[in-house]
Amino acid sequence: MILDNVVWHALTGPQRAFAQGTPCALRFDPAVAPFAALPDDASVDAWSALAGVVGPGNIAVLFRADTDPPPEWDVVTSIAGVQMIAPDYGGAPGNGIVELGSVDVPDMLALVERTRPGPFFARTHELGRYVGIRDGGRLVAMAGERLRCESHTEISAVCTDREYRGLGYATQLVGDLVANISARGDTPFLHAMAENSTAIHLYETLGFEVRTRIDGFVARAPAAGEGA
Repeated sequence: MILDNVVWHALTGPQRAFAQGTPCALRFDPAVAPFAALPDDASVDAWSALAGVVGPGNIAVLFRADTDPPPEWDVVTSIAGVQMIAPDYGGAPGNGIVELGSVDVPDMLALVERTRPGPFFARTHELGRYVGIRDGGRLVAMAGERLRCESHTEISAVCTDREYRGLGYATQLVGDLVANISARGDTPFLHAMAENSTAIHLYETLGFEVRTRIDGFVARAPAAGEGA
């Protein structure tokens, strides 16, 4: 299924405008997202191509269900995760929610720095619709759309300032995004760290269910002269 290798199918599909690389190894523009990707059947040649895309000794961040790098690649770190999908939940538009765009990037980056929801860069908001909640002008919660492939859209960067947690802001933002995603005929999905039971429970109350385990890992390409 395309969701098992969603980054590849995003970069070869609806988000190809953000792709850099070759026909058998791609990555997002680094100003947009950190992820790299290989075809569903990742051959040795594809890994060699990926080494050329990221550069000798540099890292690739991969996010898929079923591949391991060749031995000459060094796995720096790995993260156990789950992929959740909401096939039957229509969501609901929220109240007091504002659309976020390029003028809001400094506030978005500041909120991400305070809350650490995961990778979010200066141009990440270009991937889809981002929404937030402000209090007295201060951005205190946000969420948005990141990966998009055929008929599926990922919800990401769900974060709330610590002092505003427990007020239902994440529920409102995710519900609003789900409503918009569903209205255009896509199925919403998201990812969570496997150990984050609080987030997983929240998403389950919103109609999401665990589809599969999806692990992320950071791998370092062979240094120049080592071969790939």
